[in-house]
Amino acid sequence: MPSGPRQLLEHRIAEISTELEVLFEGACDHARLEQAEQLNQAVRRLRIAPDPAELCATLADAAARLAGGAILFRVDEATAISDRIHIPLGDAPALAAAAQSLDPLIAAALPGEVSAPLVELLAHTPDSRVFIFPVAARERVAALVYCWGPAQVAALELLAQVASAVWSAIPVPPPQLVGIASAAGPPPVQVKPAAAWQELPLAEQQIHLRAQRFARVQAAEMRLFHADVVLVGRSRRDLYEALRQPIDDARQVFRAQIFAACPSMVDYLHLELTRTLANDDPDLFGSTYPGPLV
Repeated sequence: MPSGPRQLLEHRIAEISTELEVLFEGACDHARLEQAEQLNQAVRRLRIAPDPAELCATLADAAARLAGGAILFRVDEATAISDRIHIPLGDAPALAAAAQSLDPLIAAALPGEVSAPLVELLAHTPDSRVFIFPVAARERVAALVYCWGPAQVAALELLAQVASAVWSAIPVPPPQLVGIASAAGPPPVQVKPAAAWQELPLAEQQIHLRAQRFARVQAAEMRLFHADVVLVGRSRRDLYEALRQPIDDARQVFRAQIFAACPSMVDYLHLELTRTLANDDPDLFGSTYPGPLV
């Protein structure tokens, strides 16, 4: 059985992929085949989400296609927050129970269960039911997917599980970064000391952000689609040889399309591969790894 957190994540992703295949095999008619393909696309989008915001947007969009209606709540301390309404968990026992247990929950759509403001907002009838799927990240509830009407419960639960696994694997930003962005601008990025973030032209800032996104997507795809190879490469301390082709392909694209066009560029690809694949230990790539782009 897997032991470390990343091994547990990779093991769970493999289990989820198997469950997804089972759902596809059960799709006998055209409508179900189309739904299965939509689910497959949603899972792929969730797997490469670079940050929680995009992950939530993808999950909310997918959930809305699998139920009569859906709202995704981010959970901040004791409040469920969406762009439509904020619900204190103390006023919504059903939401609080799902958040505490981290298990899917079916509840009556009553004011005493999901709060009076939410019942009023969504015009729930007394005989209707709601489905609540928690999304856990690092052993705490990060979001709740709240659905009503006809719902594909198995598919929704699967998507919540995928989102939980991916969210847990998204790196937490370091407390201190070299660059500093304005409150209204994009998040700060690590850039060379000679080119602080606020000194970069807007066009160059956009290249940095695109480079970061590219690096995160490439590292996530290698980790998720080559999970067994990554584990073997780590154990043998030769990750580069185990993943030479995808790493070289990503390096070639990063060098040609991003690095060469931006004088202040940092090798975000190397940083992300080291963090995501090698657990922040570059020695795990082995002696043949070329190292950061210069």
